[in-house]
This record gives sequence, C-alpha cells and structure tokens, in this order.
Amino acid sequence: MGKCIILLSQDRLKCRLTLLYNNEAVRLSSKNMDEELQHIITIDSEGNLLDGKKTYKLHLPSNIPASDYWSIIVYDSETRLIIKNHQPWPSVFSNNKKLFYNNDGSVCVWFGPESVKGKECNFLKTLPGKHWYTILRLYYPLKSWFDKSWRPGGIEEII
Repeated sequence: MGKCIILLSQDRLKCRLTLLYNNEAVRLSSKNMDEELQHIITIDSEGNLLDGKKTYKLHLPSNIPASDYWSIIVYDSETRLIIKNHQPWPSVFSNNKKLFYNNDGSVCVWFGPESVKGKECNFLKTLPGKHWYTILRLYYPLKSWFDKSWRPGGIEEII
C-alpha cells in the first residue's frame, strides 16, 4: 500500500498544493487552482529511479486533458533544475507543429542519451551518470484528469 503525503505552502504570488504518492507527485500551482497541474514522475514502471544512461518511453493516451496545452520537461534530480543536455529547450509540448502523434491520437515521448530514429520531435535527451525526473504539465486541465478517466502510462525502460 502506498504512502500519501500532502504538502501545503503559500507565498505572495501563488498557492501550491503537492500530493506525493509512491514517489510520484501531483502539484496544482497557480493563482487559480485549475490553471496548471503538474504530474511529477521520478520512477519507471518497475519502481526504479530514472537513469540517464537508459532509454525510456512514456505513452500518453489520446485526448490529453488540457484545454490550453500540455508539456513535458526533464529535470536533473540532483540540482532540481532543467537538465543541461544541449537541446535548446528540453521539452516536448502540444504546441509543437512537428510533434508526432500515433494513429489513435496518443503520443509517445522518448527519453535517453541518444535519440530514437524518426522520433526526434518527441525525444528528450538524458545524461549518462545522472538521475532525472520529468514533469507533465497540463494547462487548464480537464475533468478527465480529476475523475481519473485519463492517466499517462508509466515510463517504460526500452531494452
């Protein structure tokens, strides 16, 4: 059974609510709590920390529940900053006209030290020797997130 921790904090600019469950977190962060949702993923589907020398895939089912847009960014676990991987902006996001969608409308995001041929627009580079985590941000999340009828797949290691 998982452990759930709720962290609340408030500053002058915004309220933050973070729910931690089994090393995953969901953070609502904005002046209006329905503006931005952050789904933080720190482990793969087998429960292992994400390793920069390995290749992974994250499957996002069709109808991603964001009425504005969504994005995925990779962070360095040690510094908690956006990973310095020599990509101009280490992000995959729905506003990218080159984003590759599967035939069913779903999206696969690839992570690893080397890009996956033909999937470069859906690829985020990781660094060997570094652990990392990712945040899926949903801007103006839709009901299917809150009623749990839509959830991202787990990050799967590709061997």
